[in-house]
Amino acid sequence: MNEVVDVITRIDHFVLTVSDVAKTCDFYNAVLGMEVVAFGEDRKAPQFGGQKINLHQQGHELEPKARCPTPGSADICLVTTWPMSQLTEHLQALKIETEVGPVPRTGAQGDIVSIYIRDPDDNLIEISSYRFVDE
Repeated sequence: MNEVVDVITRIDHFVLTVSDVAKTCDFYNAVLGMEVVAFGEDRKAPQFGGQKINLHQQGHELEPKARCPTPGSADICLVTTWPMSQLTEHLQALKIETEVGPVPRTGAQGDIVSIYIRDPDDNLIEISSYRFVDE
C-alpha cells in the first residue's frame, strides 16, 4: 500500500468571477470582515488569514481562467471562530438574509455548525464553526 503524503497543504487563493468588483469587496469587508487588499495592476482581493479571494470582472477575466467563468457559480465554506448566536446577530444587524441555518454539517476536520448566505452575485457562502452553537 502507498504511503499517503500531503502534496497540498492549504489554499492560497481562489478566484470568483463577479459582476461588480467594488460591490463584492464591500460585501466581503462589511459582512465577513475581510480586508480588501490591492495588488497587481489595479486589482483588489478580499483577504482573510493566509488566504485571499482574487476577483475577475465578468467579461474581463484574466488568462488563464476557468473554462466557463460565471458570477454566482461558487459554493464556498468559510470557517469562523464566532459563536453562531453572535454571527446570526451580526447578519441580522446588516439585514443579510440567511438561506439555511444554523444547521449541523460535516467539515474537513469534523463536525461543524453552518449558516448559509448569498453574496452579491448569489454565490452560496457557508459560514461554519467547529465550536458548538453557543459555546
